[in-house]
Amino acid sequence: MEYAIRPLTPADETILWDMLYVALLTSEGGPAREIVQQPELARYVEGWGRAGDVGFVAQDRQTEQTLGAVWMRKFPPNDTPELAFSVRPEMRRRGMGAALLTQLVKATPEQSELIIHVPANNPAVRLYERFGFHVVDQMQDGLRLKRQI
Repeated sequence: MEYAIRPLTPADETILWDMLYVALLTSEGGPAREIVQQPELARYVEGWGRAGDVGFVAQDRQTEQTLGAVWMRKFPPNDTPELAFSVRPEMRRRGMGAALLTQLVKATPEQSELIIHVPANNPAVRLYERFGFHVVDQMQDGLRLKRQI
């Protein structure tokens, strides 16, 4: 399948709501779609396109179906961006995650620190490590990663 990766725009907020839900899917399925409206999740998407928002979406070249997305956003009071990453289950382990993360790192070469909300044993952590990030702090609900720039 051929796909194209492009920057996210404010008009892509609908895509991000879908990708936020896809991020919660496991091989066993997922929660009710309404879960993304909970404040702790909705904050990653609501009002997408504000200053500092950066992200990319991968879409099938023929059908324009969204296959994956990566985006980051800063939340007060700290300046460390939080990363959201989603690839449709049928597209996982095919290099799409690496392609999306490559675009994000190229677009934000100055960004050396980020927060992800996944357990330390999440397979995605190995992907971040391939890009030079390493865990510097394990928080209650996620990890703080840092890389040398």
